[in-house]
Amino acid sequence: METAIVQENSPHLRRKDNLKGMMLDVIIALTPVLVFALVKYTWHAAVNIVLSVLTMCLAEFVFVLIKNWGPKDGQKHPFKEKFLNAVKGYGINNFLVPCVSALIFAMLMPGQETNPSGFIYFVVIMGALFGMIFGKLVFGGTGQNIFNPAAVGFIFTKLCFSSKFTTYFANPIDVTTGGTILSSPSANSVAISPLELLLGQTPGAMGEVCKIAILVGLAYLLIRHVADWRVVSSFFATFLILTAVAGLVYSVRDSSVNFGTYFLTHVLSGGVLFGGTYMLTDPVTMPITRPSRVLYGMVVAVSVVFIRLFGSY
Repeated sequence: METAIVQENSPHLRRKDNLKGMMLDVIIALTPVLVFALVKYTWHAAVNIVLSVLTMCLAEFVFVLIKNWGPKDGQKHPFKEKFLNAVKGYGINNFLVPCVSALIFAMLMPGQETNPSGFIYFVVIMGALFGMIFGKLVFGGTGQNIFNPAAVGFIFTKLCFSSKFTTYFANPIDVTTGGTILSSPSANSVAISPLELLLGQTPGAMGEVCKIAILVGLAYLLIRHVADWRVVSSFFATFLILTAVAGLVYSVRDSSVNFGTYFLTHVLSGGVLFGGTYMLTDPVTMPITRPSRVLYGMVVAVSVVFIRLFGSY
């Protein structure tokens, strides 16, 4: 008996579904966050979302055209024939996959707080383009990238344009994971209550401020088996344990530090819930085997806590 070995690209699905169904489920899971952003930030959120989606989807379309330009038979063909041949390589997944990345990236952006006013649009376009090209397309497209395009785009905007934001990156409780109030044991002294953090009544990225919307999306991803519960549980369990330990240490050393407030501030502020729900669960960039996914979630959680407590960001 002969055994055939078939090489396939990520994502390696373990459920009775395809990439199209998975992407649609992620979009549905993002809906509560998108609705909250549209309600709170109105047309500013809509513009950011549209710009991000158009930029990433257009970059994907151009990539498909370049990759499939032909026919490559050594013969001369008119432009129209080459174009039509290239377009045949564009499928529904070439729209849905970058659309998901674009929605996540848009939710990592603020509504409008830039100086000068309106500079956010340039930042969104450049961040989405950079994330798509250098986070995905340079590796060969869907399934071959080793980084999350939305994360790459966010880091690019963080490093290049953070000085242009007035209340987003500079705010002590934002989408970042440290170097702010989160790195200080006096985090409980901030005038923002855990309830306000839970309900999204704080400044920050459009998608990460309302934790209830994120938790609804996480529940949907787990119910639909889009997100691997091993990654999610190992990440959040490790994060909660380490944060509780840090809170106990600080509360013992400093009587002014309230453990409960410190703990809840860390859990409900920043982008830990958003990242653990929509970015850590990316099926392409996570490990393949189940034990390695548990370790993956733990390693990321340890990194987040150490960056929060000791890092400059």
